[in-house]
Amino acid sequence: MIKKQLIMEKALELIAKQGFEATTVQQITDYCGISKGAFYLSFKSKDELILALIDHFMMQFISDIDQIVRSTQDENLLYEFYYSIYDSFQKHSDFAKVLMKEQTSSLNEQLIIKLQHYDRLLEVTILSMVERLYGDQVQESKYDLMFCIKAFMNTYSHLFLFYNIPVDLHLLAQSLVEKTDLLAKQTSTPFITKEMIQILPATHDQQDDTVEQIKLLIKQKIAEMDESIEKESLILLKEQLEQQTYSRAIIKGLLENIRNQPHCKWIAYLLYSYYHF
Repeated sequence: MIKKQLIMEKALELIAKQGFEATTVQQITDYCGISKGAFYLSFKSKDELILALIDHFMMQFISDIDQIVRSTQDENLLYEFYYSIYDSFQKHSDFAKVLMKEQTSSLNEQLIIKLQHYDRLLEVTILSMVERLYGDQVQESKYDLMFCIKAFMNTYSHLFLFYNIPVDLHLLAQSLVEKTDLLAKQTSTPFITKEMIQILPATHDQQDDTVEQIKLLIKQKIAEMDESIEKESLILLKEQLEQQTYSRAIIKGLLENIRNQPHCKWIAYLLYSYYHF
């Protein structure tokens, strides 16, 4: 296992027990069985490690949810959306638990900004799902509905993250689909407006993930990968960013080749957004 990955996995186990603030670099190195020098070859500080952990988890989470929204048929979309979210929370409960606690207690500005960034990306995906499913029916209330969906995600996750109550994910997803449909169809007094959304802390979108930044991510990933159809697709996608020669159909096919490869999901997410698929 790559040392950086080992440090992240072992540190997460420790942080899940103690929290971010209470965990020291010395404790992390002792728990990993490495020297401080070895730690600092991978991370400049504990804060950098924490931000890397958040990136690792949230990039997977956001790209997985976005893929579900893009690829699931309308009649199953809400169910698959809710089920996949709680399934992910269960599989990564240690980190999800720490993340939710830190959002309410952290004074680290970098951490807060990063969490706000991923929260806004999630909002973009939820809003696209709401608009697709309900169209003009929620034109005035879509932002309220988006916030209600986020509230469902947060509140119901407490049942198994903090109270250890056995949860039937199938029943939970069905129940939340019913509640969301009722809100979408019955809400008559919207509160949150587009203007209010625009006042919220800004996050960078696909325009801020510049071509050069995406090309650098692709270049780094190509260097790490063995020969495969995913690697060849990344090479062609990088060429497309440089030369703009392929049709949208070819680009979409190349993205389909990489989107299920765990280490390429974030690149696929950025490119899907960049090309407005």
